[in-house]
Amino acid sequence: MTERETLRLNNGVTVPALGFGVFQTPPEETAASVETALHVGYRLIDTAAAYGNEREVSEGIRRAGIARDDVFLETKVWIRDYGQDAALHAFDKSAGKLGVDQLDLLLLHQPLSSRFDLTLDAYRALEKLLADGKVRAIGVSNFMPEHLDRLLTETSVVPAVNQIELHPYFQQTALQSLHAENGIVTQAWSPIGGITSYGGGEKSTFDDPTLLEIARQHGKSTAQVMLRWHLQEGRSAIPKSTKPARIAENFDVFDFELTSEQVAAIGALDTGVRGGPDPDSITLEAYGREIPEA
Repeated sequence: MTERETLRLNNGVTVPALGFGVFQTPPEETAASVETALHVGYRLIDTAAAYGNEREVSEGIRRAGIARDDVFLETKVWIRDYGQDAALHAFDKSAGKLGVDQLDLLLLHQPLSSRFDLTLDAYRALEKLLADGKVRAIGVSNFMPEHLDRLLTETSVVPAVNQIELHPYFQQTALQSLHAENGIVTQAWSPIGGITSYGGGEKSTFDDPTLLEIARQHGKSTAQVMLRWHLQEGRSAIPKSTKPARIAENFDVFDFELTSEQVAAIGALDTGVRGGPDPDSITLEAYGREIPEA
């Protein structure tokens, strides 16, 4: 793997920049998708306890025959398992379903701002797991600047990663700047703006004239242009698909470079409109479903 295909986290751990996500992938399709992705060349697999498909991710890795040490595996603790003891047990549940003793990256899935005391205790559990060698790196997901500021003030380990919604129509530049200031890697979910297609938005990134023209100039798809944009901007991206051809296409982004003008043109597409839910709307009352045992 070349240097430009990897990112170095703030604790020295190296992570593939381009990964494979399984959000909303039905369990019955997950194993085949992960197996395909690994055969294509992906080595970062992103899942979450709340996705309900960790076992199938494990099965896909087993089927692919890729050595455990060659796969960077990350998952997320759901809000129902926040609090110190609960988050420690959440690791056991996820590790059991994934069939591993150690996770490469463990994230808190949401800030749970309505009970941030539980969030802080959960993050302290992640710090303990890191100290005990059960995880190689820890981080967060969907944390906004105010959540990160408080976390950085009240805990010891700076998150290695913050996984956030980020695509050409929603770029969160202020949050990205905060990441850069603190050595936090920005990892993009919905990196090619899939949420603009199924989220009821007025327009889709896939049909954007600017992206279509840049794609034409390179003989690539709009999805490939967006993924190239993330990589050149120093981010990690985790596109998802269940279609083998699309899985392969999304990985075929290392043989061209966007010009500075093209990068600037994509930067100008930001609408500031979030496609996913406001992180502050994710509460225990509305979303606190239980995560099954391993």
